[in-house]
Amino acid sequence: MRLKTEKEKIALLKKFNQEAEQGGGERRIASQHDKGKLTARERVELLLDEGTFQEIGKLVVHRATNFGLDKQQFLGDGVVTGYGNVNGRLVYVYSQDFTVFGGSLSETHAEKIVKIMDLALQNGAPIIGLNDSGGARIQEGVVSLGGYADIFYRNTLASGVIPQISAIMGPCAGGAVYSPAITDFVFMVENTSYMFVTGPNVVKTVTQEQVTAEELGGASAHSVKSGVTHFASRNEVECIRDIKKILSYMPQNCEDAPAEVNYTPSNELRPKLDEIIPENPNHPYDIKEVIREVVDQNDFFEVHENYADNIVVGFARVAGRSIGIVANQPQSMAGVLDIDASKKAARFVRFCDCFNIPLVVFEDVPGFLPGTDQEWNGIISNGAKLLFAFCEATVPRITVITRKAYGGAYDVMNSKHIGADLNFAWPTAEIAVMGAKGAAEIIFKAEIQAADDPEAKLAEKVDEYTEMFAHPYAAANRGFIDEVILPRNTRLKLIAGLRMLENKVANLPKKKHGNIPL
Repeated sequence: MRLKTEKEKIALLKKFNQEAEQGGGERRIASQHDKGKLTARERVELLLDEGTFQEIGKLVVHRATNFGLDKQQFLGDGVVTGYGNVNGRLVYVYSQDFTVFGGSLSETHAEKIVKIMDLALQNGAPIIGLNDSGGARIQEGVVSLGGYADIFYRNTLASGVIPQISAIMGPCAGGAVYSPAITDFVFMVENTSYMFVTGPNVVKTVTQEQVTAEELGGASAHSVKSGVTHFASRNEVECIRDIKKILSYMPQNCEDAPAEVNYTPSNELRPKLDEIIPENPNHPYDIKEVIREVVDQNDFFEVHENYADNIVVGFARVAGRSIGIVANQPQSMAGVLDIDASKKAARFVRFCDCFNIPLVVFEDVPGFLPGTDQEWNGIISNGAKLLFAFCEATVPRITVITRKAYGGAYDVMNSKHIGADLNFAWPTAEIAVMGAKGAAEIIFKAEIQAADDPEAKLAEKVDEYTEMFAHPYAAANRGFIDEVILPRNTRLKLIAGLRMLENKVANLPKKKHGNIPL
């Protein structure tokens, strides 16, 4: 290529840039739009602050020659990579382009992603992957598989160092699914994205099951059944909006603190909380009402909303400061802890601890869910994940017991005994080994059986046990509860407690890493 004049050289650069920005061409872009999907570049433009995107690797092409690939080359090789700002903060991004070879991952495609991941890790800023790919580029064989492994390795190195977010904007199948699975949060789009290790055709061949891609690995399946995805968005615009929102609660990296927003103190009392607990201890209430009353106005961003809804997790702000919330939900299964709830909460606790986000726990838990299904599927090791996560967390940790705190679940839900900094209880709290009826049936079994009227005797003993244990004062007498507070004062106490704990330093014993029960 010999160009004689500067004008010709500039014209050639302009031509290459236009070619790269066209991806797979107008026809394929139109096909992408017809499916209700944005292009790779449109997604990046929507995600980043206007005018801040700086592209890297725009003119990269693949090196493969087999199967006629040497005659099919597209500048950029099916992925847009670079950096820019989200709400004024640096982020790195890669966006796979389905219009080029179906977004399939080649050796050079992977190298572009790896370069961006290395830069993100070296410079301590979040990385966002917008996935829309048919998988490994089959024509390249093992080098494409090696490219995936290079990405997985960096996902793992970056875990706990910088926030990693994956958005599934189209297909994500086979080995491709493991990169999002390692990242911190996964977003999917309803009806246009799916994830699975093996597709419907393979499933049919091996197991004889008839299933569609949406049923097998769509946003609904993974947000409700498997818990693989944390968010299921109605469309791509909503998905990208939520990515920008979740980033606002996070720091840039594990060495930073989350950014604060301006907050003007006002009346922090919340009288509505005084009336929220039903008179009947077996009646449910919505813990989200408690959360909304306590956090800053309209500032609760729930995570994993559709999965294991007997526990609620999410981000919020209290007096302008980011916090992570973990709360039992009495409206679902009485707020009991089961396998899914334990895994969901443990993962969230560990994320918050990685990135210096204080934890606030609202506790109303009658225990762990009994049954053969739970035991045979590992409630012991899965429940221990949540216990391990709280024990290991060194961020400020505050617990508010609103009602029931029974048995081992009392210990697990951020009790004083496992390192919580402040533990409050409402006057309605019941802190005991188990519910009054079950306890009375065990403790007074002989006395009840010998009574002329066993039912009346049982009721008498239930009242006796309730009077003795079903309140917060025995725990407060021991110092396991720092203060029994009026519900209306909860926000006030959290603001003061979080302010007091903002310079907390806690060091774990020196180790390579713990061995969390998996």
